[in-house]
Amino acid sequence: MIKAKILDKELQNILNNIDADKMSIFLMADGLFRGALFHGTNFVNQMRYQHNLGILETLILGQACLCSALMVHTMKGREHLTLRYETDGVCSGFSTTVDSTGFVRGYLFNNPIPIDKPLENWDLSPFLGKGILSVSRFPENRKEPQIGTVEIINKNIAQDLSYYFLQSEQVHTAFNSSIQFDKAGRVIGAGGLFLQVMPGADEELIERVENAFNACPSLGQWFSEGGNIEDIVYGLFREFSPNIVLNRDMIFDCPCTKEKYIEYIKRLGNVEIERLYDDGKDTIEVVCHNCSSVYHILKKELM
Repeated sequence: MIKAKILDKELQNILNNIDADKMSIFLMADGLFRGALFHGTNFVNQMRYQHNLGILETLILGQACLCSALMVHTMKGREHLTLRYETDGVCSGFSTTVDSTGFVRGYLFNNPIPIDKPLENWDLSPFLGKGILSVSRFPENRKEPQIGTVEIINKNIAQDLSYYFLQSEQVHTAFNSSIQFDKAGRVIGAGGLFLQVMPGADEELIERVENAFNACPSLGQWFSEGGNIEDIVYGLFREFSPNIVLNRDMIFDCPCTKEKYIEYIKRLGNVEIERLYDDGKDTIEVVCHNCSSVYHILKKELM
């Protein structure tokens, strides 16, 4: 990936003074619940600058990427998964991919999203519409992915993912994601929370934990005001004896390179390659949809 530079000096100062892109994995209630809390302010800003996104587009793809990052906690060994959200709304949907090593990438199917008036609130349902949510898991050393699909019923990314886990994987799971903008439209706070019930938890305990989860403050605002991960985990869930067992980095990044695209194009064969350059040009432009990196490839580089 060709990393886009954040040129806004005020935003750079904000990002230089926060401990972002950190995810904390925790257990609580004697291991009956597992969770993850992600401070992703840098993460969302990098995603935004890679794709040159507006506020609405940042909200949708940002929440999608935050939730996808949280799903790294559900992986086993070396694995990656792809989340696709295909809708009949003006957004059309998105695709995100997360790797077990901590890399996330993704893109909107429609960017920019056509709107006829400014946003009046943060409700994304009018733009998402009805459709299908699918999760494809690609375990290491397996030729075929494991794919689960559910209908989009909530028009809310976090809630629809919770519904997916309950229907497709039969596991009670909750997601919470939030992005905070300042008056100038900068992303000054972003975060996501994941919680999953393990076998053995009774209904009364699940209800109490659910109430605590629902009491979580806006994570985007929390992190924008200097809040930290530990105060959320040990404060919000204090009655369930939480314990942070692992901290890890998550970044928005893409494995694309000019060399990889050259190899892909070479596989097309000489006839197709000639068609790419049939207007007399000696250079073609390739844009990676996952990160919007632009590569210029000379015809002679394919020979």
